[in-house]
Amino acid sequence: MAKWGTVASINQTGAAIRLPNFCNLGVMLRSLLAVNVLLVAGAMIRAPSIEGLWYEFLLFAALGEPLLILSLVALCIARPWLHAMGYLGAIALLALFELGVTWVFFHFTPDLALFEHHPMSYSQVAFLVLFVTAVLLAYFDLRARALAPAIAEARIQALQARIRPHFLYNSINAVLSLIRSEPRRAERALEDLADLFRVLMADNRTLAPVSKEVELAKQYLALESLRLGERLRVTWRTETMPGDALVPPLILQPLVENAVYHGIEPSEAGGEIEIDVALHAKQLVMELKNPFPGGGRHSSGNRMAIVNIRERLQLHFDAEASMRSEVKDGTYKVTIRLPYITEAPA
Repeated sequence: MAKWGTVASINQTGAAIRLPNFCNLGVMLRSLLAVNVLLVAGAMIRAPSIEGLWYEFLLFAALGEPLLILSLVALCIARPWLHAMGYLGAIALLALFELGVTWVFFHFTPDLALFEHHPMSYSQVAFLVLFVTAVLLAYFDLRARALAPAIAEARIQALQARIRPHFLYNSINAVLSLIRSEPRRAERALEDLADLFRVLMADNRTLAPVSKEVELAKQYLALESLRLGERLRVTWRTETMPGDALVPPLILQPLVENAVYHGIEPSEAGGEIEIDVALHAKQLVMELKNPFPGGGRHSSGNRMAIVNIRERLQLHFDAEASMRSEVKDGTYKVTIRLPYITEAPA
């Protein structure tokens, strides 16, 4: 179980933290790919012929791969201290670390084939290592800047597109119809509506406990049940849910809204929504099922919320989270998997 703070939870972006999160699986995979591409380029320059390209690559890999793995492990462990130092200080320390590790490899592995068959001075090897490091950091910095507009877009969508105008109109009408006959129920409905819109207007960049997301979805469904009545049936399975798990805000409510709008409303008989939130193998798994009335007037609109949530999962967790949707036997199912992380203790 990992422990993250709630500050700067979008770990690949943000003006305050430009150094990538080297503990993230996506960053590790991209680093591995980028370094190997550069090693291939270096091998192409040194290879006397096409036949010798593979041999030259292996020579470079014998130095580059251990350096990369050691660097990633060290940077992951030192991440809190590096971020505390600021970007420039972290870069300076990173450069010194790479030079030191390179010096150890150069002086304590003199029999390395790269040094033995193709003599290189320490300054040449150090320059090569620093060049690769600089290219890698520049790539992650450019990627972070390129993703910055997507963060703003995700926040705007969370503010504007998460609640449809028809829901607000219908909910207010439902509350008005209850004021005289069931005033206490009407009061609870207004409180749920206020809570829902308060969450919608909150900052979307900070991770939230999954228990709050479940409570928000329940409040939303309670409001929808005012107008749908017995047509809307909901089954919750949260017995093994880790309530302290952190997730992107508004990750569950849009799926529930989609289930109501596209699965329940088009059918005169209504239907059942099943929601399962549980912990499996250190992963938080959220699964939602709803009827899929093929050919219905609302059946084609699921894609917007799916694309939006998938994008936000990538922004927060990169390759460590996944989202899959499928239609089978008249049922629409969405499954989200993301790492189980909790708020760091004070």
